[in-house]
Amino acid sequence: MIVPKIDLHAHNVESRMYPCMGNGKLHPPTIEEIRAMYDAVGVERGVQLPLVSPEHHCDVLGNKDAKLLVEKYPETMGWWFCNIDPRWLTHTPDADLSVPMNYYKSLGAKGIGELTANLYIDDPMMQNLFYHAEQCQLPILFHIGKVGGDDYGIVDDLGLPRLEQSLKKFPNLRFIGHSHKWWSEISGDCTEENRAGNPKGPVVPGGRVVELMRGYPNMYGDLSAGSGENAVMRDPEFGYRFLEEFQDKLYFGLDYCANTNYRNLSHFLDEAVESGKISQTAYNKICRENALQLLED
Repeated sequence: MIVPKIDLHAHNVESRMYPCMGNGKLHPPTIEEIRAMYDAVGVERGVQLPLVSPEHHCDVLGNKDAKLLVEKYPETMGWWFCNIDPRWLTHTPDADLSVPMNYYKSLGAKGIGELTANLYIDDPMMQNLFYHAEQCQLPILFHIGKVGGDDYGIVDDLGLPRLEQSLKKFPNLRFIGHSHKWWSEISGDCTEENRAGNPKGPVVPGGRVVELMRGYPNMYGDLSAGSGENAVMRDPEFGYRFLEEFQDKLYFGLDYCANTNYRNLSHFLDEAVESGKISQTAYNKICRENALQLLED
């Protein structure tokens, strides 16, 4: 049975008065556009993720915008995350980031994300953000990038060693992984050369995403964007097993950051459950129940 999905990863705007994203040519979908895009792939509602770090278009969608969009269009955007840059307040590793976190939480924010500040995961300011997020009981949805250049996102090395140390250090903080440099590491043959793209072909045992999700209760995955769907669709037989094993730790998402985007993940999941390749239980959890548990607890 097909169920309406919840999109954990949305970036939408109310009008074209907002600046472009990415290379200056990407127009985030308006509410009217995203509603049509959702209807085309069976999505009920989405979660607004603001962008506040200077490396990633901080004027496109702020915390205030996300909250107001949810209030104005609840039939399309049902929830919102706040976003916090680790350099806020004092630009030091002892800034009391619990102050803005608790403020946004009191207004209805359900998490922090999409975290895109271009700092190493073990940078003291990033570690301070993790500490306060754990204290405030706000999950973090993060994008992994590289240092400098035209990239954005929190930074780790091949093999994600810094992330693993933070998973150990903050056991009560829910980390939700996203981006090419996260999902490429689902395969044991991930390299610096293919890490930034959508590697094709069979998934090789020993992938760090599998190891971290298997080894740490606080490690979760966001299946949005081309990177998320590629991770489970590049090798379908592996993908079905992965979805089944981690059915409690995966979230459906789209990450439509342009009004021309289209994702195949919804169809892939629908076909998988209808053909018996994944269980109805796993399908329901990934498509909506895990998100609802996170958002409505």
